[in-house]
Amino acid sequence: MTASAPDTSAPDAPLRLVATAPDAHSVRIALHGDLDYATTALLHDAVGSALDGSPDLRDLCLDCAGLGFCDSSGLGALLLVRRRTAAADIRLRITGRGPQLNRLLDITGTMEYLTGEEPAAVGSALGSAVPSAGERHDGETPGGS
Repeated sequence: MTASAPDTSAPDAPLRLVATAPDAHSVRIALHGDLDYATTALLHDAVGSALDGSPDLRDLCLDCAGLGFCDSSGLGALLLVRRRTAAADIRLRITGRGPQLNRLLDITGTMEYLTGEEPAAVGSALGSAVPSAGERHDGETPGGS
């Protein structure tokens, strides 16, 4: 049985969150739209509601398959979610990450902290979608001949 929390934003809002609870120990929050300065409070509120409303919660999944854009404020929001879940001994999973989010996590050195995955493993899985540090999108090294 799936319990579902109401959408936390209007359908035409820049970020729409849909929370579902497949069981008493798990909550999934699907992100649709952009996670940026204007929308981080929505994520904070949804995560706070999930943590406060589910005393037996052990697994929080942020499904980012519908995430269009994430800026530094969005990254800060994800880091705050990670701190809150770690403090409550809740496993955080960030699934459905696209190349843009993976690149942001890789460049900022937060990939392993947020996902438990090493950046090199993610980069290999995406092929050339995530250039390594010091590599341009065309594969050349800056300053090379």
